[in-house]
Amino acid sequence: MRDLVILGSTGSIGIQTLEIVASNPDLFNVLAIASAGNNPSALIEQAKKFNVKVVGTVHNADVLRSSLPGVTVIDGPNASTELAAITCDVVVNAITGSIGLAPTLAALKAGNTLALANKESLIAAGELVMGLAKPNQLIPVDSEHSALWQCLMAGRRDEVSQLILTASGGPFRDRKDLSTVTREEALAHPTWSMGPVISVNSATLLNKGLEIIEAHVLFGIPYSHIQAVIHPQSVVHSMVEFVDGSTIAQASPPNMKGPISFAIHWPERLSAATPAIEWSQSQQWSFSPIDDLRFPAINLARECGRLAGGLPATFNAANEVAVESFLAGGIRFTSIMELVADVVEKVGAQAATSIRDLGDVSAIENNARNIARELISRMV
Repeated sequence: MRDLVILGSTGSIGIQTLEIVASNPDLFNVLAIASAGNNPSALIEQAKKFNVKVVGTVHNADVLRSSLPGVTVIDGPNASTELAAITCDVVVNAITGSIGLAPTLAALKAGNTLALANKESLIAAGELVMGLAKPNQLIPVDSEHSALWQCLMAGRRDEVSQLILTASGGPFRDRKDLSTVTREEALAHPTWSMGPVISVNSATLLNKGLEIIEAHVLFGIPYSHIQAVIHPQSVVHSMVEFVDGSTIAQASPPNMKGPISFAIHWPERLSAATPAIEWSQSQQWSFSPIDDLRFPAINLARECGRLAGGLPATFNAANEVAVESFLAGGIRFTSIMELVADVVEKVGAQAATSIRDLGDVSAIENNARNIARELISRMV
């Protein structure tokens, strides 16, 4: 029986994690759950169903306390960080955004195994996070990095030629003119069901830029040996090419329960975690290069990652502000990457060259957000 703490329990990854727990009650026990608390009824329902002892929230703490007698409710901006430090077998960090960094650090410092779906932790403070993580303490949940992790087991690191991440291409992979993209169109992902921020990041392909930085941080492979390709079917999640010319791929139908179960049940695979590929039916998989002119996010992310220091955190924070503004109707879709590029250029040589602690990350992100908001105010 593995004791779990699930952060971001009412989001997509959190919900699917709890579904895995419900299907395997003899294998998992949920000690604590946390979310922002904007949907208190969902959090209350989860707490009751899984008989959790501790609930973390930012909002609506009084509603939770009145509805959950006998349950400890921890509230405030540091609630998830406090829960991450609870002694358990696995902390699942499914928080979206850079606010997930502090819980990541807390889980690692506490010695808990961390199933990490919060890629921003590695983007903003990769060196800091990896410096704390012991071997096999940090298990990636992102489907691409879970796939790479599995594929890399086929050989030694010095035998790796390159990592190849796959991208569905989002809803606009075949659309030439992106100037008139609407909010609804950007949120209509053709393959995956995701939250609004991640859906927009997929539409701009910025998520793939973040994932290239994440792959470099996790596996120590040079940026020049990490690429991404369009794979509309989203069945092959990533590949590793070895020096002998062979390529190992991890393939499964697009379903996050595979990588989630692999992370929370590591080192053993969980039986029937996700449906397998139906090999009795005809399969057609295609791969094509990414159009860097229409989707400049990947090259900008790669450059920020190569320069390192505070630029990856700047890149990510500027994007968070840009996407928020786009979703609110403040800027056009094509302005998202224009804004991110402008913020990165403005910070440029002034960016911190190293990340010492959480305070450094906060200062870098706040600076990037302030610049982004100032630039947006000039656009309106």
